Amino acid sequence: MPTSAPEPLLQVSALSTGYGKIEVLHGLDLTVGAGEMVALLGPNGAGKTTLLRAISGLLPKSGRVHFAGRDLSAASPRDMVRAGLVHVVEGHRVFTQLSVFDNLLLAGYGMPRREREGKVEEALAFFPEIAAKRNDRAVTLSGGQQQMLAVAQGLVRHPRLLMLDEPSAGLSPVLVDRVLAAAGRLRDAGTAILLVEQLIEKALLLADRVYALVRGSIVLEAAGSAPNLPKRLEEAYFGQPQPPLAAQG
Repeated sequence: MPTSAPEPLLQVSALSTGYGKIEVLHGLDLTVGAGEMVALLGPNGAGKTTLLRAISGLLPKSGRVHFAGRDLSAASPRDMVRAGLVHVVEGHRVFTQLSVFDNLLLAGYGMPRREREGKVEEALAFFPEIAAKRNDRAVTLSGGQQQMLAVAQGLVRHPRLLMLDEPSAGLSPVLVDRVLAAAGRLRDAGTAILLVEQLIEKALLLADRVYALVRGSIVLEAAGSAPNLPKRLEEAYFGQPQPPLAAQG
């Protein structure tokens, strides 16, 4: 007798949102399984960051967001973090005048002190490069190290799902590889990851599944190992019929 597939950790259904009267996302459906890395790819302006902001409660939306079996469609960002979903926004958002260790303590604000310190040590264990600088101010870190610190901040809450918005942005190729390798280790340790990334080839090396987002709509879903996927992604990006000029406003 066939068994039913397990319920996804994250299930987004018919999600639409935007800014003011401008709708950016149009009825999106997306899932992420427990312990799975899903890459969300697409050209600039496709709505990738907007989607992460909507999922994490930073933007109002219509549609449904189910996480870990709960309907969290109307949840606040704080509610989402408490449920186990952490959003690491684009850019190296760290407190530059605080030490590495204090940045991580602050990320665990509100947790019991002993538990918080334990989670900080667990987060640092994923990033030996910044663990060695635990007492240094964040301003002294390189761009890649600051990005590692930003990801480590998200880990302090021990999330079931970590959403990473372009963690490679502004980094040298060597640092990109280090940051994305850390994301791969997190997935291997059981943390589900929803990854927004412009570096398609590197994302495909890590991702279990891929979604392509173009002009606010999902136009492709495939396994990360699917044949000819880079070509299919290119066709999805640029092969969409263009609306008449009058419709473009």
